[in-house]
Amino acid sequence: MSYVPRLHKKYQEEVVPALMEQFQYSSVMEVPRLVKISLNQGIGDATQDKKLVETAINEMSMIAGQKAVPTRARKSISNFKLRDGMTIGARTTLRRVRMYDFLDRLISVALPRVRDFRGINDKSFDGRGNYSMGITEHIIFPEIDLDKVNRITGMDITFVTTAKTDAEALALLKGLGMPFKNQNK
Repeated sequence: MSYVPRLHKKYQEEVVPALMEQFQYSSVMEVPRLVKISLNQGIGDATQDKKLVETAINEMSMIAGQKAVPTRARKSISNFKLRDGMTIGARTTLRRVRMYDFLDRLISVALPRVRDFRGINDKSFDGRGNYSMGITEHIIFPEIDLDKVNRITGMDITFVTTAKTDAEALALLKGLGMPFKNQNK
């Protein structure tokens, strides 16, 4: 028997029937699903110190569970001392098992470690069913050893879904357990 992530099992057993009922889909294939999670980290001071990018790549690789790749500048900007092709960040894209494992760790371990956490904002949808959020401190992930961190950085996380509308994507992510803020005012 092969390994099936806990959130993938939850999606198949609980989320799909709930979304089928809520949005009146005629087929199971119409139900939105999570396609990939993209992690991105821009390092602003990378133009002065090359070791910052190497550290960011190593830390993001530990967080994601797969190797992160460096991102390079596409054009030169003299005011930022930036040249074309210079390494300025790190990124990785998670799919399938690693995606569900990362989402599980994000929901159950990392987000509750954020100071004064009251839920994530539900206004960051792009209109096509994708959700983006930013994390200001990467040290909320348990894979990062606090003693070895010399600089706290943030990262952007994008959830790409097959949902047609933001309401469908919100229902999907809520069903998977994303802790959105309560908007009952």
